[in-house]
Amino acid sequence: MKIVRYLYQKQIRYGIVRGDAIHPIKGSLYETWQETGETVAAGDVQLLAPLIPNKLIGIGLNYAAHAEETGKPIPDEPMMFMISPTAVIGPEASIVLPNVDDRIDHEAELAVVIGKRGKNIPAERALDYILGYTCANDVSNRVLQKKDGQFTRAKSFDSFKPLGPIIETELDPSDLEVVCRVNGEVRQKGRTSDLIHTVPELIAHISTVFPLEPGDVILTGTPSGVGPLSPGDQVEVEVEGIGVLTNRVLGPLDDMAL
Repeated sequence: MKIVRYLYQKQIRYGIVRGDAIHPIKGSLYETWQETGETVAAGDVQLLAPLIPNKLIGIGLNYAAHAEETGKPIPDEPMMFMISPTAVIGPEASIVLPNVDDRIDHEAELAVVIGKRGKNIPAERALDYILGYTCANDVSNRVLQKKDGQFTRAKSFDSFKPLGPIIETELDPSDLEVVCRVNGEVRQKGRTSDLIHTVPELIAHISTVFPLEPGDVILTGTPSGVGPLSPGDQVEVEVEGIGVLTNRVLGPLDDMAL
């Protein structure tokens, strides 16, 4: 099932995508819902981020090749950090660079959307707590990462967390291709089978620290090949079985002109 969040006739709604049509739903995405019986042409709506996360949890250095390119050792356990959910934008929205002096990188990732509350979740039951999966671009200011020694500021600027275009509920996360393209050029290509800590292991680990709740999003880490973004770039994140998340990159003066 493909879930979208969209703007249509000045209303924000959720719907199920079938072919070229969206079937609006009512109720709670995380409890009970039903289709309204309406249909909307997919081309008539503006897709938004598929959700605004409750908590947005990042995982660092979760691909061995990415750890190697950063010159850092592979962590023994998942490297967790928190990101402000206010950084989230949706498909076709603009990533706005706060300045053009710092190196600001793309990071293509599989994102996991939690569907029900759990604490101390066993890895063997972790998939039961997942609503679905979406694409993420974990845009990161490398200068601030190095300066701060932690990641929250570097990854939480407005527009630094594109998510979308859909939440796919029927997907096996164990071996999916994750690709990033900038202006059509492939910059990153990896597979989730190369994750150091698998999706069930991440859920089990995180939930020993705090409860995972409906609407939480976990960014599972990025493959090697991260690189800088510049104003005017078009960046695409594609995750097998989900789709393509596309965003344009603006500089600070471009944003002021809008």
